[in-house]
Amino acid sequence: MPEPLKAIYNEQFLRQFGEKVRAVYGEFDVDKFITAVIDKSWGELALKARMRRISEMLGSYLPSCYQEALDILFAIDETCLGFPYLFFPDFVAVYGQSEKDWELSMRALERFTVRSSAEFAVRPFLLRNPERMMGRMEVWAQHSNGHVRRLASEGCRPRLPWGEALIMFKRDPAPVLRILEILKADASIYVRKSVANNLNDIAKDHPDLVLSTARRWKGLHPYTDWIVRQGCRSLIRKAHPGAMLLFGYAQAKGDMPLATHAILSVEPPVVPIGGSCELQYELSIREGEPVHIRIEYGVDFVKAGGRLSRKSFLLSDKIVSGGAQLSGIRTHRWSDLTTRRHYPGEHRIVLLVNGSEAAYAVIRLDENIYKGG
Repeated sequence: MPEPLKAIYNEQFLRQFGEKVRAVYGEFDVDKFITAVIDKSWGELALKARMRRISEMLGSYLPSCYQEALDILFAIDETCLGFPYLFFPDFVAVYGQSEKDWELSMRALERFTVRSSAEFAVRPFLLRNPERMMGRMEVWAQHSNGHVRRLASEGCRPRLPWGEALIMFKRDPAPVLRILEILKADASIYVRKSVANNLNDIAKDHPDLVLSTARRWKGLHPYTDWIVRQGCRSLIRKAHPGAMLLFGYAQAKGDMPLATHAILSVEPPVVPIGGSCELQYELSIREGEPVHIRIEYGVDFVKAGGRLSRKSFLLSDKIVSGGAQLSGIRTHRWSDLTTRRHYPGEHRIVLLVNGSEAAYAVIRLDENIYKGG
């Protein structure tokens, strides 16, 4: 089993980092710093908690003057690159909230995000003073560096994974959309992915607003079209009527369904938790003009307490001729993931064509025949 991501923060990493600090600040006590970070609770701390511990202990062993402490980090940040060094901007979030330090903290976040990312560190500033912070992020959205432009979008995502939820933008995403307007045709795919993810976040609370934005943006630029499609992906998965219409997915015509014949089978019918099964489907599309179809299978996972939660998996998304006969095979694995635990019981699997159920099968998970290895 691979090591958890939090294992990147170990004694070897801390010592290498500490020696970099001591090279520019001779008073830095590397051994005491490591001992303070890796205390008795260290093994129980999750990734972000470990990151925060490092930030807090840096504050104890660097100069108490915030400006002097930042100058030390500025002296070594060019050699501190990538995900492990997210504690650089986190240091700003912990120690740079004072009003007198605001401009200095903004410069630090802008600098540090280029080498790791300040997407989490900007959120305390947003929560404290959203109008002022969004004004700075509007400036960042026009920056020459793509990492800084991405921060303008990623930092204000209402539902950023691992980040504090921005409740005010869940309620009213208008300030966020003003940032996204600036970035809607950005040349950097790194930025465009963030814009699309931000739109997708907003769509979970304001689907009609995102669809009206998508209609306005669609066709303006190939980069924008890509953002629009990705930003509406959750609405497409849910077969939201407005999204299906916008992207040209075919629907039933009166009494004529889109899929005139469909079969879904699953083998074997009983599978151990941790095992796999094979899904096989056959599908006939109605006669007539070519149609845009999205074929998925959805699993109604049995959760703790017996409740159900559906997760859909894409099989195909394409334009096919009228009367087309389609078929396919897919292996589905029932191994536990960090984001999903499996429970024994009957699981319903449905074949979805443009969001409508066309066929189904049932499989039973049995923990008693689990075969580890």
